[in-house]
Amino acid sequence: MPITVVRFNLVDPDGTPESLGARYKAALEMAQYADDHGIDTVQTEEHHGVPDNWLPSPFAFAGAVFGATRRIAVTVSAIIGPLYDPLRAAEEIAVLDLLSGGRLVTVAGIGYRPEEYARQGVEWGRRGRLQDELLETLLKAWTGEPFAFRGRTVRVTPRPFTRPHPLLLVGGSSRAAARRAARLGLPFFPSAHLPELEAYYREQLAEHGTEGFCMMPAAETPLLHVAEDPDRVWAEHGARFLHEAATYASWQSEGIRSAVRSAARSVEELRAEGVYRVLTPEQAVAYARAAGEAGNLVLHPLCGGMPVDEGRRSLRLLCEKVLPRLKD
Repeated sequence: MPITVVRFNLVDPDGTPESLGARYKAALEMAQYADDHGIDTVQTEEHHGVPDNWLPSPFAFAGAVFGATRRIAVTVSAIIGPLYDPLRAAEEIAVLDLLSGGRLVTVAGIGYRPEEYARQGVEWGRRGRLQDELLETLLKAWTGEPFAFRGRTVRVTPRPFTRPHPLLLVGGSSRAAARRAARLGLPFFPSAHLPELEAYYREQLAEHGTEGFCMMPAAETPLLHVAEDPDRVWAEHGARFLHEAATYASWQSEGIRSAVRSAARSVEELRAEGVYRVLTPEQAVAYARAAGEAGNLVLHPLCGGMPVDEGRRSLRLLCEKVLPRLKD
């Protein structure tokens, strides 16, 4: 059975404080429902200053999810590492790890939007060095022992729940990211299906004498919506899928490789392309069985500002009409 994921980025192009508050509350209720019905992880992410209200605070959202759930993990995929104060990040992750009993998974990337760096006054050209500093600091901080940081001795408390440290992966689609992960003995999370990069990562592990593993997306990792009538969903809400797809595409330069990358310019093209898919429960069962244990079943119930009731229906169909058949 594939890993089951419910993804939330809380996008709402027409959001008001009132509607966004209701959307956030609904997402927590959906996370609780997913937890009760055996979904493996909630996935969230971060972007800053986006007009459509993209979630900028994944750790705050993760904490709320942990408070509403008992067993489900939260995968933050990914934080924009160089934008974080390393000591503060170590504290935030440690507290979330304690609060959740070890259910937080953090993927640290470097991002791909220079405007996010400019907004925070962080030099784009220093992103590699800042990412190195962040990752090295996190690993030292979580020991609970004093260590040298920017010319002074510091100590971070409390220590996390997870030993030796909370699950931390290095994200990216470059050789530099793979080298960074291998040098530090951290797992590598490529942003797309890149077998040649996984092979390079394993070469680097051997060169550095470290151990790690690669969590690479499958060759196809579409974002899914489940509905009894896909034609209705595409007709009523196709523009929402297209909005998100076009937003992602506008951010990704030629050198960026992503599992979620669309060239569609219309709803019809997007539907034919298959990056976003609306499946009946029967089709979702077939897709999941074909994906097997190595695949991911990624539901995106509130995609592009999807009405909350439609998102709830999608999640309910997944949990009540798809997952039981996969477990059988």
